[in-house]
Amino acid sequence: MGAPPELDGAAVLVAGAGVSGLAAAAALVELGARVTVTDAVPARLTDLPTGAEPGGDPDTVPPGTALVVTSPGRRPDHPLVAAAAAAGVPLVGEPELAWWVGQARDTPPEWLVVTGTNGKTTTVGMLATILRAAGRDAVACGNIGYPVVDAVRAGHPVLAVELSSFQLHWSPSIRPAAGCVLNVADDHLDWHGSMAAYAAAKARALLGPIAVAGADDPAAAALLAESPAPRRVGVTLGEPGPDQLGVVGGMLVDRAFGGGELAPVAAVHPGGAPGIVDALAAAALARAHGVGPDAVRGGLDDFRPGPHRGAEVATVAGVRFVDDSKATNPHAAAASISVQAPAKVVWIVGGLLKGASVDDLVARHADRLRAAVVIGTDRTEILAALARHASDVPVAEVTSGDDGPMVIAVRRAAALARPGDVVLLAPAAASMDQFADYGDRGRAFAAAATALQPRPGEGS
Repeated sequence: MGAPPELDGAAVLVAGAGVSGLAAAAALVELGARVTVTDAVPARLTDLPTGAEPGGDPDTVPPGTALVVTSPGRRPDHPLVAAAAAAGVPLVGEPELAWWVGQARDTPPEWLVVTGTNGKTTTVGMLATILRAAGRDAVACGNIGYPVVDAVRAGHPVLAVELSSFQLHWSPSIRPAAGCVLNVADDHLDWHGSMAAYAAAKARALLGPIAVAGADDPAAAALLAESPAPRRVGVTLGEPGPDQLGVVGGMLVDRAFGGGELAPVAAVHPGGAPGIVDALAAAALARAHGVGPDAVRGGLDDFRPGPHRGAEVATVAGVRFVDDSKATNPHAAAASISVQAPAKVVWIVGGLLKGASVDDLVARHADRLRAAVVIGTDRTEILAALARHASDVPVAEVTSGDDGPMVIAVRRAAALARPGDVVLLAPAAASMDQFADYGDRGRAFAAAATALQPRPGEGS
């Protein structure tokens, strides 16, 4: 879009009273705008920032509106989007507003942006930890739950920003100092309409001076090759070339920014190929910002992943129970299954597939599976893929039950597992059909697994 509108005294509609919407409303009031907030759930409008007013129909744009700030999940085919376009009113997301606020300052904050189908949160967490190890006043923000506009208003000079494809779609002006696309795989195709549109949204992270991408991921590597960035840097699990970071002799090595050896692979948590790629990407963005090798190593030493990202929650009768509820698409589930090697996996899978196919996932990893337990709304597609590509793998389907779907799924998985196996919650699907979110799903899994453990005096 062109220059941002003058907001002092302007009528602005904030569409959505979630975390980012309320943060946007508070920032807009601070800028002198006349703010109205709407939401499809009217109860969310009862605790708005001081100075913001509740609105009416969430699908319309009031006359005289100068700007609409939308929640990130609002699809391009939503009636409000059409109404804004018909009225000639610009519509943007909260990160775009944050960009405007920051760029208006004498010293704008430096944005280091991470996107990708999987690994965003881990990479941003690593990056923020590395930046703080280097003494920077840096904060992780964006899609992790801390709105970017709040981080900008707080005055942090360096931002480790996680941006989803939705947020990038609604943020056309952002040009990060360095941006990274970790990987691109089928996800959110129901929202974007096509893989090309999804990839194009991700590519917006690569429009600044330095672009970073996963060189081992064909789609991400293609976006890097097409990026207009003056400097393009790849990260690879192999030996790096002159414009890459990679792995040599068990060490993370920087051959793009002249850093040499950065840290041992053993210092990376979570381990496995996905964790190492995330660490290399975080290191590349930190090095692009001028952080030295010692801080990279110190930050990676200190970092530990958040919950529901491959956490072992129980061991019962020699079977480990691993919560990777954050594996909400097939690409993430594939990585999660791979990391469990050499153990066999009893796979708890299912939910909302969001238009993605699981055929390739099942075909590639059928030999890793002891059994599968299928839950959720899109069970039919998953059961069909298992029948086509893993016909010899025992399958249990959870349809309903008085004890809740996860309790039944865990019990059935435990019955199918053998000592040395892993019962893995890596659903390859979103959670909102049966749970509040992926965290709620992971907590239900952990509780059900823990309940399997014998109480004192009940045997071993």
